[in-house]
Amino acid sequence: MKNQLYFVLTWITMSLGGIMFSCSDAPKETTSRNTIEGATVIEDKIKRGSYLVKAMGCNDCHSPKKMSANGPEIIPELLLSGFPAERPLVKFDSKLIPAGFTMFYPDLTAAAGPWGVSFAANLTPDATGIGNWTEEQFRKAITQGKFKGLEGTRPLLPPMPWTNYTALSNQDIGSIFAYLQSIKPVKNKVPAPISPEKF
Repeated sequence: MKNQLYFVLTWITMSLGGIMFSCSDAPKETTSRNTIEGATVIEDKIKRGSYLVKAMGCNDCHSPKKMSANGPEIIPELLLSGFPAERPLVKFDSKLIPAGFTMFYPDLTAAAGPWGVSFAANLTPDATGIGNWTEEQFRKAITQGKFKGLEGTRPLLPPMPWTNYTALSNQDIGSIFAYLQSIKPVKNKVPAPISPEKF
């Protein structure tokens, strides 16, 4: 009888010890694994966003460029920072606009047309860019053409092709936003648009 009681008590003790041991280690392993998997998911999201930004041609207008022997080249430290605020506007013949012409600044960061003059926005995570935006604001801006992604604001002006992006999935928009939030912030308050009557 004593042997049976001893066996039962030993089994209970070992079982409880095993449960306590496995419980004390499980959260650490799960947390560690979840952290690694979470970091991988974010990294993959940012990579996807980088791919989409390049494929969609966002740098064409939103990244200032310098002229080189190979033509316009992106200025890396100004990546996606929009029309440089301190840059003077190139003079152009505004009489051509009513005739149906559209003109671009040499590096494509500004454009003039029947809508007036528009400047490519700062897409970096600085406060002068989209640093204070929510993903929902970004979604509204890129798929509904709302300035700063806010209701009751002016529409985004040409040449921003937001109508091409209305069918983007929430997943793709989230990836683009994650990528833009990961790049170097650039302080650059882009000028307000100029209406046609102020040419």
